Amino acid sequence: MRRKSDNRVIRDKQDLTYLRWSHIRNSSGTAGTFLKSQMTINGVKKYYKLSNFDPVMGVVGHECINEIIIDRLLTILGVEHLSYELIHADIEIDGSILDTYLCASSDFKLRGETKSALDDYYRVNHFAGESHYEFCVRNGWQRYIDTMIAVDFIILNRDRHGANIEVLRNARRHSLRIAPLFDHGLSLLYSCEDDEAAAAYDVMEDRKCQNYIGGYSCLDNLALIGNKKEIFSGKLAESDREILFEGLEGIISETFRSRIWEMIYKRYLYYESL
Repeated sequence: MRRKSDNRVIRDKQDLTYLRWSHIRNSSGTAGTFLKSQMTINGVKKYYKLSNFDPVMGVVGHECINEIIIDRLLTILGVEHLSYELIHADIEIDGSILDTYLCASSDFKLRGETKSALDDYYRVNHFAGESHYEFCVRNGWQRYIDTMIAVDFIILNRDRHGANIEVLRNARRHSLRIAPLFDHGLSLLYSCEDDEAAAAYDVMEDRKCQNYIGGYSCLDNLALIGNKKEIFSGKLAESDREILFEGLEGIISETFRSRIWEMIYKRYLYYESL
């Protein structure tokens, strides 16, 4: 029996005009502004984020759609990750009402945990001459980091900087863990603005990425991984295309869906062949 997606795409438009958005510059240095918001309801904190926002054109990117696609991909591959909803909503920014799709996720911190960006945690706790990868291995996070490197190659994640990997600490319980993988918007075909650009995109090209672990090449970083065959507990099959894109018809074009699938599947097969 084939797997089924959980279909967390909410097409019925919601009124989220009460949310207040903060402007976060994209840390990878590419053009654009990414807006985030949060709300606590009945003690549960929920985070919201938009795709690339332009003050004149409105929401112009499709990074939030990437999040739901990669959420489903990581579920198939058996990778622990932050789950997202893709929500059709009216929002208000600077007095204007915008009709868009946005992402929502829950707080992955457990009660009593505090979080630190991995780059900050490394800065305080590393040994002299210890690389970022060696530091993670010493702390028992090699499997997590190896999995992250493999995932980032498959989706061509361009934004795995040191704050997009988080360390969660509970001082009272003396526990320390890495947060589930999160924030995959700047991946896949995020830089393509239209079908023409998507159709012309080389899905196997090794583009410069901002990686805290390793170097600027997701392809070269694969050399860091030990036993590549033990990374994923699940396997990606051609029939999984339907799962990845369920409910996204009319939200992204067939051209984008076809090229994104081609990118994911070709890069996955390349990784599996190593």
